[in-house]
Amino acid sequence: MLMNTKPNCKSTPWIKDYLRPIIVLITLSTYCTQTFSSNVPDITSEQLNAQYWQSKLGSNKVIDMTSEDIEKFNQQLFATNPHLVDPLSTSEVLTKAELVSKINKISSVPSSARFYADGTKLTEQDFNKYQANLNIEGIAKHNPVKFGLVSKRSALRTFPTLDRVFNKGMDLDLDRFQETAVFPGEAVSILHRSKDGNWLLVQNYNYLAWVQQSDIAIGDKSEIANYLAEKEFLVVTGSKIQTNYLPNHAHLSEVQLDMGVKLPLVSTSEQNDELYGQSTAASYQVKLPTRKPDGSLSIETALIGRTQDVHLGYLAYTPQNIISQGFKFLGERYGWGHDYNARDCTGFIGEIYKTFGILMPRNSGQQGKGKYGTNFRFNKGSTTISKLTVINDMQVGDLIYIPGHVMMYLGEEEGQPTVIHDVKGLAYWTPEGEFYQGTLNAVSVTPLIKLHLNKTTSYVDRIYNIKRLTVDSVEGL
Repeated sequence: MLMNTKPNCKSTPWIKDYLRPIIVLITLSTYCTQTFSSNVPDITSEQLNAQYWQSKLGSNKVIDMTSEDIEKFNQQLFATNPHLVDPLSTSEVLTKAELVSKINKISSVPSSARFYADGTKLTEQDFNKYQANLNIEGIAKHNPVKFGLVSKRSALRTFPTLDRVFNKGMDLDLDRFQETAVFPGEAVSILHRSKDGNWLLVQNYNYLAWVQQSDIAIGDKSEIANYLAEKEFLVVTGSKIQTNYLPNHAHLSEVQLDMGVKLPLVSTSEQNDELYGQSTAASYQVKLPTRKPDGSLSIETALIGRTQDVHLGYLAYTPQNIISQGFKFLGERYGWGHDYNARDCTGFIGEIYKTFGILMPRNSGQQGKGKYGTNFRFNKGSTTISKLTVINDMQVGDLIYIPGHVMMYLGEEEGQPTVIHDVKGLAYWTPEGEFYQGTLNAVSVTPLIKLHLNKTTSYVDRIYNIKRLTVDSVEGL
């Protein structure tokens, strides 16, 4: 299926002897051609460019949801969906029963076996060690809740440990203690501390789990609320960017910021023409949450170069921008639960939509089964024809859900609906009648109809919802 190809490069001398007297400097140019090789059926190299799909759209003037629509959408979603919460609305005191219930919700011992990377099966004693660090005995009758801002991208974990564990199949890409990630500038409520003091049980806007305390800055609730309410802000629109390098301020220097991170801008009256030994003319000045040695919050000014992939305020929610944002992740390795400094299928979707200001639940089932948006739902009795009827009428940005996975619709090529998604496996029937099973393990562009989960079950067979987020769906929560 895969072809081994080598570039065919030729040097082209553009300099002619008779031009030498009148040309000051002309360099030799080189052109290279390379045969495209792929294990993905029916996808050409041209289709791996955002511009290819954008050219099929025409105008970029129609905005599906205005900023006011999106704000209303989020407000209604937070009010009606149990998987989205405002962490600052957390009760400031939790009873012992309430806190134990939350810990058990995330840190329960799995019913199936788990294994370390060397194949050793976790024993009861191993789980007892992790459970002991939950610090249940340290829970009081009444437990004050603290609040904080994330100062560094950090993993949210099932248990307060970085130990990696796996299912019986020993797929070392799927760490079963890895849940998701939090990002700089996000607010969290801090519910509990591990026995070793190194971990915090936190609730962000769409997840509850354990995070390393070194990545959270604890602050005053009102200060955090004011920080989040800033009207002038910068949104990261690249897959990843970094703050500027600063030689004497390591905590502000080259801080990674992922797509969708939102940081307030320093007000014009507070800006400095020179800062950290350099001019600020070519940089944005943003308010970055940092953590003092005692763990408390400090809001400091960081610099982000104006050539970085960022945007003043949220991007306009248009088909052109949806495609552009999705392709910025193309080729990034799949990261279960935001592992590998990357993201999985729902992380991929969530980060794209955050650049428009749209927030969604974390897991695919929570998204797919959620009532928000316009939903085209299917059940076990739905026919392939009924699904194809909806598929043939999809719009760019529509989200396609199968159990445990989500894809985003790009467009159609010669009658073949095409999607972009962050996906691990790849399977389909070849024209020769052979069943191909391989690996993508990355953000990939693929056809939809041809993809299979196994020899007898296609992706289309398992589609249970197609979700559309437009202005018409705001009232449909």
